[in-house]
Amino acid sequence: MIRRIRSAKYLGSPELLDIEIGHDGVIQAITPADKGSFGSGGSRESFTTAEEIYAGGRTVTSGLWDEHVHFGQWAQQASRIDLSDCVDAGQVLQLVSDAARTQAEVIAVRVRGSIWGRELTRERLDTASGTVPVVLIGLDLHSAWLNTAALQKYGFDTAGPSRVVEDECFALVRELDRISDAELDEAVHAAANAAAARGVVGVVDFEMRWGVADWLRREEAGFDALRVETSVYPQYLDRAIASGLSAGTVLGSTGLIQLGPLKVITDGSLGTHTAWCCEPYPSGDFGRSLVSSDELESLLLRADRAGISAAIHAIGDQAASQVLETFERTGIQGRIEHAQLLRSEDIARFARLGITASVQPEHLLDDRAAIAELWADRADRAFAFASLLSTGARLCFGSDAPVAPLDPWRAIAAAIHRASPGEESWRPEQRISLEQALQASMRGSLLPKVGEVADLVLLEEDPHDLSHRELVETQVAATLIAGKPSYLAPSLS
Repeated sequence: MIRRIRSAKYLGSPELLDIEIGHDGVIQAITPADKGSFGSGGSRESFTTAEEIYAGGRTVTSGLWDEHVHFGQWAQQASRIDLSDCVDAGQVLQLVSDAARTQAEVIAVRVRGSIWGRELTRERLDTASGTVPVVLIGLDLHSAWLNTAALQKYGFDTAGPSRVVEDECFALVRELDRISDAELDEAVHAAANAAAARGVVGVVDFEMRWGVADWLRREEAGFDALRVETSVYPQYLDRAIASGLSAGTVLGSTGLIQLGPLKVITDGSLGTHTAWCCEPYPSGDFGRSLVSSDELESLLLRADRAGISAAIHAIGDQAASQVLETFERTGIQGRIEHAQLLRSEDIARFARLGITASVQPEHLLDDRAAIAELWADRADRAFAFASLLSTGARLCFGSDAPVAPLDPWRAIAAAIHRASPGEESWRPEQRISLEQALQASMRGSLLPKVGEVADLVLLEEDPHDLSHRELVETQVAATLIAGKPSYLAPSLS
């Protein structure tokens, strides 16, 4: 365990500091750096011992959280074809054809179905793949395209549509993810180590399974790379209540695994044209409401009585409005996951009701084209981060991995610049500051304080000094969880 970090800098400050950490993993003291220590305080030379990191002027801040991941799906994505860089359906079909020559089954992810999904017909997929089953999972995880062989393999009507959405898609993804616990846990360990290397100290896992058992099993096998809050879906709520669990209940012995919130999905997504909206899509459809107001209220009240908090998926503005009304009617506070499109009059309700907007900034880069096609008349209300903050609302950032990579620096850069490096900013009036984006990505302080748990990240450079592209690729020197290193870069060896 690290007991002290020497000669580190706060964000935006030239002053060198020494940070003392107690045996309990809590910061005990922060003092001006000892000028007589190794390297005379300002050297970029560095070292790490069993109890000390000499930072050599690197920047220290609180560790980062990804507040919305599907961890098992993200961990398994490494074995699947990523189609996010494809520019059209023809390129997708060519990659499918190439893969079908060597693979017994083709599973691909991050398909931009909202743009050219109509071209991924069963006939074209069959021509590209023959008798090899093919499943293409949409970027938003709410839809998938199957060829005839895959429809047959996974029990769908081969005479019916080849595109499945919402509950049918979720069930399909669960089936695709059905591998042995040992295989899944190995992939999860690798993904967690990669997250720690990006400065992540904790995640909220929204995997659609009884995550309590999964994470306890992993902890017993030595998992200690991240803090994890594992959510509960409505089908498992009675089980959680019967087990006496509430939000924040520590699971296991290390203190790293806790019960997270109840997750309820109230509408679809933009990519599937199923996000529930106040105004129609070009097709004339308004999207889908998946949970009635009465049903949502019942779930919130049951969870609240058991001490379980709520995280409610709402992407369309009508869905978000219904959720806000239900929170207000019950007097319960919680989070809205995504909050991607909001009515103007609903933006101020977040702060007034104490509702957190749990948002995924990198989605705005992926969804700009779909918004231009489907929500062009309401784009000013999409991903309204600056507007929410201006009213006093709390933002917290996530990736929704595997929808976007589990890398908080990509989300931070997207929220600040609202563009990929080298591109013009999209809806620049909704840009937020570096400090606001960082704060939305952590649970500790921008400038760590005495008395806080030493969940810390040490950065090679101060983010204030980085270009857009450099910010996306921010280099992490060390990540600590309660003073214990979960990642140390070679630069500190």
